[in-house]
Formats: sequence, C-alpha cells, structure tokens
Amino acid sequence: MTSFSATVEVGAPAARVWSALVDWPAHGRWVPLTRVRVLTPSGQGVGARFTGRTGIGPLAFDDPMEVVEWQPPAGDAAGHCRVEKRGRVVLGSAWFDVVTLPGGRSRVTWTEDVEVAPAVLTRPFGALLRAAGARAFASTLRRMRAEVEHEAGPPPPSGRP
Repeated sequence: MTSFSATVEVGAPAARVWSALVDWPAHGRWVPLTRVRVLTPSGQGVGARFTGRTGIGPLAFDDPMEVVEWQPPAGDAAGHCRVEKRGRVVLGSAWFDVVTLPGGRSRVTWTEDVEVAPAVLTRPFGALLRAAGARAFASTLRRMRAEVEHEAGPPPPSGRP
C-alpha cells in the first residue's frame, strides 16, 4: 500500500464544500480523463456505490467504490467520508475530512491509502505513486475549490495554500 494526502482551504462553508465533494459525478469535472457514475439509487450515505472510469479507450480502467463511513459536517464538527476501492486496478481506501474554519471558510484534507494491481507495482514504485498521487489530488482539490468559490461568490480575504 502507498499513502498520500492533499489539503486545500476553500472560501466557502463546510456544508457547501461537503455537498460538492459528495456529488460523485462532479468529480469528473475536476479529475482529468475521468467520468463518475453512481450505481445505487442514491449516491448519499453508507452503502452508496459509484464507479470512476479513468483513461482513454482501451487504456481506461474502472475504479468501483463504496461509501463505508459518512458523517456530514454539523456546526463546528468536521465532516468525514471514507470509501473502499474495490476494483481490479486500484484497491484500498480514500477518505476526506471537511473542517469548518473562521470566516465562512473550510479546509479539505483528502487521503488515499491504495495499492495498484498487480501489487508488485506498488512496492517498487511507492515513492513515485505517492508523489504523483499527492500532486494529482492537490490539483483536483484546487479545481474543486475554484468551482465552489465561484458558485459561493468571492471568498473572504485570507492567505490560502
């Protein structure tokens, strides 16, 4: 397994950021070459299943996931969602936390603990996978932030990463 995480501050309330993050098909707007399809009647809550299809043509692969933990933010309490990756190519877990910050802002930390099949690839390329994963998810979170902040209006003044 290899682990990586990315964090971004967003100029929008935690509830709005949570709503964007659990809109699984929206991830296709932020993650290059990816489409997400919800497989259950609702994409919300424990037991929701969805699949991300990433790539082009015969080089694409499915990344099926199931929500196993679901706690939306409430008041000052952080939101937390964890999914299990159950595919043939990517296995493991991914989770994000959405924390309320002062001034109507929030912070998202996205973490992945994954293994790429065949597992023999994860071990020797773990450092490369960690670096690439952290960079890719930081970029994804910045795209999400731009979309959410655009919808929420101008963010309050502050320094953000």
